[in-house]
Amino acid sequence: MMNSQSNEQPCVSVSKSNWQTLERFVEIRSSWLTLIGEKLQDEQKQILDYWRVEKADSVVIITMQNDRFLLPKPSYRPGLGRTTLDFPGGRVLPEQTAVNAVPNILKRELGIEESEITSIHPLNQTGWAINSSFSNQTLYGVVAETVSEATVNPEKLTPNIYPTTAIGIDNLLRDLTCLQCRAVLLEWRQNI
Repeated sequence: MMNSQSNEQPCVSVSKSNWQTLERFVEIRSSWLTLIGEKLQDEQKQILDYWRVEKADSVVIITMQNDRFLLPKPSYRPGLGRTTLDFPGGRVLPEQTAVNAVPNILKRELGIEESEITSIHPLNQTGWAINSSFSNQTLYGVVAETVSEATVNPEKLTPNIYPTTAIGIDNLLRDLTCLQCRAVLLEWRQNI
């Protein structure tokens, strides 16, 4: 359901830039990402060193059962050096769509079987740029609902309960540190 008061901004026309890639001076590949260093020439003919990362797109899944959010136990995030609460999520492989990636991610992170998922709704059809100056990666937001009697492994769930009420959403926003998770939740809330 869409919000009756739309805050949509007019589309901005984007033109191709006159920037040119002059040289790729480093490329480091792994199964997770490719790090690229390049010399670029901008529109003023300045030569700049730029670093960027190529990664698979990702999906964050708002998972709900019986009017509450299902979130995996907090896990260690090497980039922050600490444990954080996040929605289930993962990579979208080149041969997949975000919706196709959902069942495997929910099985891995929450133990939910594909047959227990009653609906999967994408929040966006084209990915949102995560960091357009540094990465090609885009983010998809998806909402998945499960049957009320779906078996979720309690050892995989966060002990905190977040109902899908206004107070539950506010509490969840307070506890989420991941900007991607927060953005997907806010997008969902805006459209309910």
